[in-house]
Amino acid sequence: MGNNCAVNNNHLLIKKVLKMQTVIRAGIIALLLNIGLSARAQQNIQFSQYVFNGLSVNPAYAGYKEDLYVNAVYRHQWAGFPGAPRTGGVSIDGITGEKVGLGLQMLFDKLGPQEALSLYGSYSYRIPLDDEGTRRLCFGIGGGVTQYSIDGNALRYTDNDDVALPLGKKSVWVPDARFGIYYYTPRFYAGASIMDLFSLYTDASRYSWKGNNYSTIRKTQHLYVTTGAMFPLSEYLQLKPSILVKEDFKGPTNVDVNAFLLINDMLWIGASYRTNVKLWNKNNLPGDLNQLDAASAMVEYYVSEKLRIGYSYDLNVNKMAGYQGGSHEISLGFLFPSKKYTIQNPRYF
Repeated sequence: MGNNCAVNNNHLLIKKVLKMQTVIRAGIIALLLNIGLSARAQQNIQFSQYVFNGLSVNPAYAGYKEDLYVNAVYRHQWAGFPGAPRTGGVSIDGITGEKVGLGLQMLFDKLGPQEALSLYGSYSYRIPLDDEGTRRLCFGIGGGVTQYSIDGNALRYTDNDDVALPLGKKSVWVPDARFGIYYYTPRFYAGASIMDLFSLYTDASRYSWKGNNYSTIRKTQHLYVTTGAMFPLSEYLQLKPSILVKEDFKGPTNVDVNAFLLINDMLWIGASYRTNVKLWNKNNLPGDLNQLDAASAMVEYYVSEKLRIGYSYDLNVNKMAGYQGGSHEISLGFLFPSKKYTIQNPRYF
């Protein structure tokens, strides 16, 4: 009798898990396609190691290191989850003259049948606030285009004759712009930026096929506010705390809190905690909305003064933790020193 009860309980548990997985998958597909519905807000591409590539969150960061800098990153989110996001990008930035920074960034993002490919250019005007140029106030603008696509071949059809579903890949190009302010000293920085400026005025993220309108991931304006500092603890040890606030004015406010230890100017060891907070009342949000928390562990190693290798592992600390294997992110950074390069003025941010 007891064994039969245990078996029945196990069967019920398995059914509940399978049902939950089905609901989650269906929810993701509905979010991605949003076919026949109005467009929804979507968070921008997110990297845990943004602290080593400020250009990804602020165009005014362009030229901060002054020498030519190349950064590459790849992120596999929610490993083991069907249709999980895969994101990557390459950026390059540097200065021309004493006050102008230029940057170029290419990004891709794949989420189930949804894909996005972006190319952005950035311009930063860097105003020196001291004779050495180690304190600057920077104003940046950026512009570019994103190709949004839906791959019909990646879908599993319930009805093979459904004419509302695309055959093959369908895509559309959408222009956009961004603006930012960035202030830094040798041991402190603060910045703010607004991304996706055109999203309020265009609805170009739609395309039609056989008379049916499709809405790809529709972006909304995002505000990024970030700050951080460097504190020497000993001759060979320094502490770098930082914070990033992300606001899309529609969903919950997202906050990243980070802390790094720099050991002997070669090895960074750090952690990050990401959560949603309610900074002010938003009438469109349900009252019982749960916050989504994630924790990250990060390691950055400078193989030389020019080459950096980084890795981060993110783990959800909510109910989704048991359905995927965490998120993996790797990055490479390479500095091409100019004749003016000097290790006496390190760039910590």
